[in-house]
Amino acid sequence: MPDITSLLAFALIALGMVLTPGPNMVYLVSRSICQGRAAGLISLGGVALGFVFYMLCAAFGITAIVMAVPYAYDALRFGGALYLLYLAWQAVKPGGRSPFQVRDLPEDSPRKLFLMGFLTNLLNPKIAVMYLSLLPQFISPEQGSVLVQSLTLGFTQIVISVSVNAMIALAAGTIAGFLASRPTWLVVQRWLMGTVLAGLAVRMAMEARR
Repeated sequence: MPDITSLLAFALIALGMVLTPGPNMVYLVSRSICQGRAAGLISLGGVALGFVFYMLCAAFGITAIVMAVPYAYDALRFGGALYLLYLAWQAVKPGGRSPFQVRDLPEDSPRKLFLMGFLTNLLNPKIAVMYLSLLPQFISPEQGSVLVQSLTLGFTQIVISVSVNAMIALAAGTIAGFLASRPTWLVVQRWLMGTVLAGLAVRMAMEARR
């Protein structure tokens, strides 16, 4: 087990990271507003599974392969960027709908919501980078099994991320009624979110390996 000081320090960093807007937050907010809180929480389940996948990969050393092989890292990075660009185009295309729009927006099945939440997290290479570069800084062989420490820190990050994102998803759902009664806000929202998603995609595509 990591010592309490390292655990608390890691927990604070994990909290700061989850509060920083990114692909996971954008997807969860959009699902909650356009389809309701339950959809946001189901999507969060997929995001959580993505965290578990990366945590286990990092704990057992598999993530090192992704970081060591440029093509593997680039495949994740560009795959994520293309996915974000697709969401941006869906928001701003002529006759398109905002991912936050409630009325007449086709609903995704629970299975698809879960899968898309998982893919949104899985296609974010920063998560792999975080687990590979951040976890080792808080692990001390003197404290016992490195694997146990890795899993403890990883589950700490997952609990914090899932808890914060759940609150965000629940709060986002209450915005649906406000937007539905104000068409102008929906137009502004479409272009704002399209711009944000495109910006995230460009940043992800241009980001150099570390």
